[in-house]
Amino acid sequence: ELTARVKAVLRRSAASGEQDETLRFPGLIISLKSFEVTYDSRPVQMPPKELELLHFLASHQNQVFTREQLLEKVWGFDYFGDSRTVDVHVKRLREKLQDSERFSWTIKTVWSIGYKFEVK
Repeated sequence: ELTARVKAVLRRSAASGEQDETLRFPGLIISLKSFEVTYDSRPVQMPPKELELLHFLASHQNQVFTREQLLEKVWGFDYFGDSRTVDVHVKRLREKLQDSERFSWTIKTVWSIGYKFEVK
């Protein structure tokens, strides 16, 4: 099942024009190809959806997305869950990527709109 998920993510990424599967920021490497995240020189374990959400936001730095847009882009059109799912995933990402501001990037809440991967 994981292989099917990875293929689905890669298909969506290719369809949306995201060519680079590995994103690099100060203190952070996100590899969609190997499904690995390295933060502050250490590997970080995270479920596929957390990694996909992080990769999606980071590949569109400083762009704000609503919860509904994130559900559509990361979870897919067929997802019928609550939009608060996004909030839970963002909270978990922030816990794993604590103190990211010191690297000049962070996952920022844009009140009453959604989230963005902010790079300063």
